[in-house]
Amino acid sequence: MSRILAYAREAFDAIWRNRARSVLTMLGMIIGTASVIAVLGIGHAASSGITGQLNAFGNPGFFVAIDPKQDDPAGAQIQYRDVVTLKNQDDATLQYVFPNFQRTYHIKGNGIDYVGAVTSQEGVVFDTLSLHEGRRMDQNDIDTAAHVALVSQALERRLYGSGSALGAIVRVDGVRFRIVGVYDELKAGIFNNVGQSDYIEIPYSTFHQIAPGPIDSLLVYPQPGVTVPRLHDAVVATLRHIHGPRAEYQVQDAVAFLNAFERTIEVVGYGLTAIGGVALVVAGIGIMNIMLVSVNERTREIGIRKAIGGSSRDITLQFLMEAIILSLLGGGTGMALGIFAVLGTYGIVAGLLGPAPIPWLFITSVAVGFSVFVGVVFGTYPAIRAGKLDPIEALRS
Repeated sequence: MSRILAYAREAFDAIWRNRARSVLTMLGMIIGTASVIAVLGIGHAASSGITGQLNAFGNPGFFVAIDPKQDDPAGAQIQYRDVVTLKNQDDATLQYVFPNFQRTYHIKGNGIDYVGAVTSQEGVVFDTLSLHEGRRMDQNDIDTAAHVALVSQALERRLYGSGSALGAIVRVDGVRFRIVGVYDELKAGIFNNVGQSDYIEIPYSTFHQIAPGPIDSLLVYPQPGVTVPRLHDAVVATLRHIHGPRAEYQVQDAVAFLNAFERTIEVVGYGLTAIGGVALVVAGIGIMNIMLVSVNERTREIGIRKAIGGSSRDITLQFLMEAIILSLLGGGTGMALGIFAVLGTYGIVAGLLGPAPIPWLFITSVAVGFSVFVGVVFGTYPAIRAGKLDPIEALRS
């Protein structure tokens, strides 16, 4: 242990003697490590925030809609009454089935007329979305086709400014609804269930009264253990029995879509990290280059050390220690800069996506690990070359 400490002291002395050159050499490590830390930290924070937003919607189920490419899409249109048939015939496959509507209507409240998204809502709650005020819809609202509505906080601000929308009357396509609940604002508009932040929800039974024609799609939840192919076959078979054997339908797995979305975010994050890793490789090459220069400059010193009994192993360890310390100094400085960058941008990420935990232990471990790895890999060859120098030839240089 004392020998290692002695090597470390000598390495620091050598680095200090050539501090200008050492600082320039460490710049690559500083930039590379800072970029890796920043990308990993911000990327993981964003991914955590996005995952939290997605998980807030719980199980989104499956959407069944007509295939628009079929020969007779009008004849295959899903009707409101089909829901009852599906419930009765596919109860072993389907746990829940609801008609789903998503339309754009004139929404008028507090004297303000706004064209926005209106979506249907069922009486069973599958998500964990929080309410700013009021209540969620229940089965009684569905059974009685109640004229009640839930609105987003963004729509509340649009129509009522800083006032409360709870209990207010709003008109959807001229039909009166009483607002019974206001959702808490989502941090990112892409994660709400209609693709924008200004929206209103009404019971699907009431929606059918406003739009009595074909429904937009079916929202189905399979029984536990039922696979997507089995669900597809059961639903399509029943719908073909109703609308004819040539009717074609699509089953959209929302869960698989969300999982693919999360994987895409992870891949993008790792890809950006790999780009930062290229800077670390370049920095490693710079360390190897400067260590080779150092070996050439200190050839006589190496010869003297060997002449007084120093072994090749001692010389190799001394130069390897110098490369590792050089790499660690650059990596440590880069890690500090990267952490400052993450802390500086965290407020923006949290403001857009909500609480986003940062895995500090992971990213700092990656930074330290990369620094040691670069120092060992790119410092080994110059260190071995120094250890293999012939002492007589070294003294003659």
